[in-house]
Amino acid sequence: MSSTQQITILGSTGSIGQNTLDVVSRHPDKYAITALTANSDVDRLEQQCLQWQPGYAVMAEPDAAQQLRERLLKTSINTEVLSGNEGLQQVAAMTSVDVVIAGIVGAAGLLPTLAAAQAGKRVLLANKEALVMSGQLFMDAVHSNGAVLLPVDSEHNAIFQCMPAKLPDDPKAAGINKILLTASGGPFRALALGKFADITPEQAVSHPNWVMGQKISVDSATMMNKGLEVIEAHWLFNVPLDGIEVVIHPQSIIHSMVSYADGSILAQLGNPDMRTPIAHCLAWPDRIDSGVEPLDIIEVAKLEFEKPDLSRFPCLRLCYEAMRAGGSATIALNAANEVAVDAFLQHKISFIAIADLIEKVLGEIKQQQISTIDEILEVDASARELATSWLSRLQTV
Repeated sequence: MSSTQQITILGSTGSIGQNTLDVVSRHPDKYAITALTANSDVDRLEQQCLQWQPGYAVMAEPDAAQQLRERLLKTSINTEVLSGNEGLQQVAAMTSVDVVIAGIVGAAGLLPTLAAAQAGKRVLLANKEALVMSGQLFMDAVHSNGAVLLPVDSEHNAIFQCMPAKLPDDPKAAGINKILLTASGGPFRALALGKFADITPEQAVSHPNWVMGQKISVDSATMMNKGLEVIEAHWLFNVPLDGIEVVIHPQSIIHSMVSYADGSILAQLGNPDMRTPIAHCLAWPDRIDSGVEPLDIIEVAKLEFEKPDLSRFPCLRLCYEAMRAGGSATIALNAANEVAVDAFLQHKISFIAIADLIEKVLGEIKQQQISTIDEILEVDASARELATSWLSRLQTV
């Protein structure tokens, strides 16, 4: 890498993107922004372009790209505006880029993140759906192209920090018994089950510990997010499904743990702030200031743990079932969830109908083995179509 690392941020207007820019702003001698991308938030990407003056800006939606292009023409900055998946993949793979932050939410992040891996970049992965959908295909792209894959999700970053620097192909050879994946339990951990049908989108996006986007906040409330993280952890660390245990930890201070054969459990602790794992991945194997206040362990005083209740969180159960089924199941799971969460946020279905819709899709969609990106995209499209057809049949709010 060059002395100043050139960065592309996929999803710069979202939570991960904004936190990354905050960390980068603290180290202007180490990092520079080559490209910023967004889906349709023209106002925020325009502001970021004016501040950072990247060589490229990409809007996923062509109409939004045209609006941004017209606005930037009225300024003195020389940022080239691209659009669509082609533009996203171009800035993820361009030769001048050293680091790609994969912060696009959902299936939309798969192709550009895969393009970064295929181009041998240092990929800072915050888009768990890329691994949920493509699994072995994505990891093969990382290994065969010499890419460096570093996990930004706070839980996976914690696991990474608690594992040996050189992890063997078989984690058991390093004495690893189990991954303990922590979860806050979201805003409804203690809510009576009889009240779940009345949960509103406004309540679901109000996370007790983390500031996140709407989709991931709902996923946290259903614990779908944790189930997707189980699948991601399997691919990242080559740990079997029965070696990954979810633990409810309401304080979100321990971000995850690794259990070893000698009886040790190593944990990574810190305040719940995404700038910590972002800074860790940007500087790895070194450490830099993230802007996060140090954890006051005396003030925390108490750390609690409990098992997740699968009757309360059926989405977590569905993730384990899809992973055990293998093949196309996790692709369908993710697609159905994206459709269901979007419908819930639009007040079209109830909170409890999210899991119902996903289960219907998994029960009906054809199960198949996956070996190409085209097959992944075909299953994704089929699952979305099936999920959409179920919406009208499920009870609306």
